[in-house]
Amino acid sequence: MRHGKKDNHLGRKESHRYALMSNLAVSLITHKRIFTTVAKAKALRTFVEPLLTKSKTDSTHSRRVVFSYLQNKEAVSELFREVSQKIADRPGGYTRIIKVGNRPGDAAEMAMIELVDFNDNLVKEKSSKKGAKNTRRSRAKKVSSKADASSGDTTEEAAAE
Repeated sequence: MRHGKKDNHLGRKESHRYALMSNLAVSLITHKRIFTTVAKAKALRTFVEPLLTKSKTDSTHSRRVVFSYLQNKEAVSELFREVSQKIADRPGGYTRIIKVGNRPGDAAEMAMIELVDFNDNLVKEKSSKKGAKNTRRSRAKKVSSKADASSGDTTEEAAAE
């Protein structure tokens, strides 16, 4: 039985698994998007999201804690300089995992893991959709011309004109 065992061991010893997660996290922070297996992506999410939360407070202590996990100065400075500013107002859920099919060689299930706020296509779509809110309620029909308004159609829109 696997009661209380939440970590996926990924077929590796603890030190190898820790080095793997550290390297994947560095790659994710520097490139903002990486392709890996689904199992590694899910394990990486649990590894990197607390680090992203820690990067919101830019203090010497939090930098040292993150560096103890990543062991890469460039990735730590990138995380605290650029990534933390984009995720500052997000309460969690900094990564997105998208399954992309099977790998040709061994049919392993592959996935793309990316930082949510760095996908330019989705950020543009969300900013352009901030127009009128969709509703299911029926609305009063707008009068197309002022001649119709003078002919006796008195709606609230015509009265406003």
